[in-house]
Amino acid sequence: MTATQHMRFWLVALVVTGMALWLLSDVLFPFVTGMAIAYLLDPVADRLEAVRAPRWLATTVVLLGFLLIIVLVILIVAPLIQTQVAGLIAALPSYADAVEEALTPLLESVRANISESEFRELRSSAGQYVGNALSWIGAVLGEIWRGGMAILDLVSLMVITPVVAFYLLRDWDRLTAKVDEMVPRPYRETIRKLATEVDTTLAKFIRGQGTVCLILGIFYAVGLTAAGLNFGLLVGFGAGLISFIPYVGSIAGFIAAMGIALFQFDSVTMWLVVAGIFVVGQAIEGNFLTPKLVGESVGLHPVWVMFALLAGASLFGFTGVMLAVPVAAVIGVLVRFFIGQYQVSHYFLGAATPPSKRTPATRRRKTPARNPEEGGSAAD
Repeated sequence: MTATQHMRFWLVALVVTGMALWLLSDVLFPFVTGMAIAYLLDPVADRLEAVRAPRWLATTVVLLGFLLIIVLVILIVAPLIQTQVAGLIAALPSYADAVEEALTPLLESVRANISESEFRELRSSAGQYVGNALSWIGAVLGEIWRGGMAILDLVSLMVITPVVAFYLLRDWDRLTAKVDEMVPRPYRETIRKLATEVDTTLAKFIRGQGTVCLILGIFYAVGLTAAGLNFGLLVGFGAGLISFIPYVGSIAGFIAAMGIALFQFDSVTMWLVVAGIFVVGQAIEGNFLTPKLVGESVGLHPVWVMFALLAGASLFGFTGVMLAVPVAAVIGVLVRFFIGQYQVSHYFLGAATPPSKRTPATRRRKTPARNPEEGGSAAD
């Protein structure tokens, strides 16, 4: 196959894969989740296998331990979260009344300084902007909810996902070896190098960022609860768990916590305490957690991660959110690879044929032929 045929083949394969993901997005969630669990737990199973435990036994022990931890967390945290969610829903009308009461003097002041027609136009424009924003947010959340309905399907979540995770974890090394055998031999070393870089990027980001989110969630929840903030546990855990989206977790948590604090506390000191919890959390994350647990060489820019998550949610719902970071990692590695190839090519260097690429025959053709007479005189 020529280079053009190779390019056509991979473009067609990419388009077909994208169409298949889009058509099957509603049923892919348990399989994607099982694959993610197998990928995360494979290093642990490898360590057990290294001490001469059979692969099936290592897989069973690791997967049962993981499921036990998940069940314990749900049993301990879920009742507390449920209580706070119910309390927050019950308190929303009173918060809305408080917001209206706080904004009424401001609206009256604005109305007193402009004409009635200008006030109606201002109110109409504000309502239109708010309505558009709410419609956009509702559309995004609705898309995620439609994709996330599979999460609530007990059959797919509690039966299919563990089965998929078990078989993939048990056969992980065998599957990766089979895939390696199918790679075309001329490109095998290059693709192995790229796959290793993708694996390193994903491992650092997912495992490291997951640990960062957990630590931040515990820190925010404990700090806000100790400060006496209503729904502090819910807001804190929520802010920590969505911190895998750069800046979104801390900003959303700060806005929610300060909004509650403004109506709950009359003391400026308490407002500063609540704000200080998030300032300290961000300082810990930026200076200690992220550099130590994630590292600076991951290669996933925060803006690129945010774009990938939003694009994945828009195209494939919750399944797209699950696939966003791995796809972003693969694209990032490929982009860096092609940039490196371009920087050593003659297109970048400006030479028609790089000196290192010239063959001996090329160099011989470029050597001027000797005149026999000159050769003879030289011999003389």
